Amino acid sequence: MSAQVSQLPEDDSLSPDELARAAAQAMYEADGCTRALGMELLEVRAGYARLSMAVRPEFLNGHQTCHGGMIFSLADSAFAFACNSYNINTVAAGCSIEFLRPVLRDEVLTAEAVEQVLSGRNGVYDIRVTNQAGETVALFRGKSAQIRGNVIPVAT
Repeated sequence: MSAQVSQLPEDDSLSPDELARAAAQAMYEADGCTRALGMELLEVRAGYARLSMAVRPEFLNGHQTCHGGMIFSLADSAFAFACNSYNINTVAAGCSIEFLRPVLRDEVLTAEAVEQVLSGRNGVYDIRVTNQAGETVALFRGKSAQIRGNVIPVAT
């Protein structure tokens, strides 16, 4: 990711994808949960984000498979980076997940968030979570709502 940006210029000198990367970098630095879980931000552009996470031993449930909450957290973080990519503070208004196959210790998961629609202050994002073999392990749908403020303050 690019260097830290403390404030954006008032003019529109950044492309939409550059803005998305700058917003993602600021969010990642402030997101202790995403970092603590070992999630890596692989790619961000306007309306899109891709993150990965290795399944650690402490992520396993009583069946010795990855706890669904950990898979949900990865998908939710990808959702957050995608819907905040326009540098407008955006939160989840609702979401759902379908778990499709078990995930084992040491697997590496990738969550890819793709904007489906952005209408006014509301958006819908689909997130596919895959394992290192490219198999889909979960499908997540998030609905977003824009709130006041910016991820990175805009110079006035």
